Amino acid sequence: MDELAEAAGITVRTLRFYRERKLIPPPRREGRIAWYNEHHLARLRTIGALLERGHTLGGIAELLTAFESGRDVAELLGLAGAAITVPWSEEQAVRLTPEDLADRFAGEVTPENLAAALDVGYLAVDGDEIVHVSRRLLDASTALVGSGIPLAAVLAAGRELRVHVDAIAETFTRLITTHVLADVIAHTADGATPTAAEVTRITETVERLRPTAKAVVDAEMSMAMDRRIRAELDAWLAEHRPEAGDPGEPGEASAAH
Repeated sequence: MDELAEAAGITVRTLRFYRERKLIPPPRREGRIAWYNEHHLARLRTIGALLERGHTLGGIAELLTAFESGRDVAELLGLAGAAITVPWSEEQAVRLTPEDLADRFAGEVTPENLAAALDVGYLAVDGDEIVHVSRRLLDASTALVGSGIPLAAVLAAGRELRVHVDAIAETFTRLITTHVLADVIAHTADGATPTAAEVTRITETVERLRPTAKAVVDAEMSMAMDRRIRAELDAWLAEHRPEAGDPGEPGEASAAH
C-alpha cells in the first residue's frame, strides 16, 4: 500500500479513504498480503485528474459506478430517452488496459498527459480498463508520437483542433437547419412536439448529408495543407538559397576560371 500511494503521489491515509469509498477495486489477496497492480495505479491517477478538473469525490464515485454497471453517460446526465438521436459520428471506441496504453506511448503516459486526455474527452475509465473515444484518433496519436512528437504536444494540438472543428460543425449545422430543416425547426419552436415523421426526416437528412460534409472538410483540409507546406518550403528555400556571387554556385566557380 505504501508503494502504491507513493507511485500515485498521495498519502496512505488518502488511499485508505479511497478504498473505504470504493473508488478503487479491492486488491488481490494471498493470505494476509494484499497485491495492488497497474490497474489500481491508473485508477488513482484518473481520480487525481478528475479532482484537478473540479469534480467532487461523490461525482467521481457516481461516474465510476455508472461505467462499471454499464450505464450510458447520457443516462448518468439525465438525457436517456431523448427523442432524437442522430448517429453522425462513425467513431469506434477502443478499450485498453493501462499496460496497452503504456506500450503505445512508451514513457509518455504521465499524470499530466492522462489529465489532459481526460479533459479533452479522449479517455474515460470503465472499471479497470481505459476507453479511448476513437480508434482513428488513437491510431493517429500513436503515429504522431512514433514520429517524434511529444504526446503533450499532440494533446495540445487536439485541444486546439477541437475549437476549429466545432466552428466547422456549427457552419454545417447552420446550413442544414436554415435551408433544409427550416419548417421542422419552426414547427418545434412554436412549442409543438416533433412528430415521428419529422424525427425520421431529421435523421435521414443528417445521414444523407454526412458524406457531403466530410468530403468538403477533407478537400479543404488537403488544399490548406498544400498551401501551408508549399509556403513553408518556399520560405525555407529562400532562406537557404545561395546569394548571387556566392562562390559556391557553379556559375560563379566557372567564371572565376
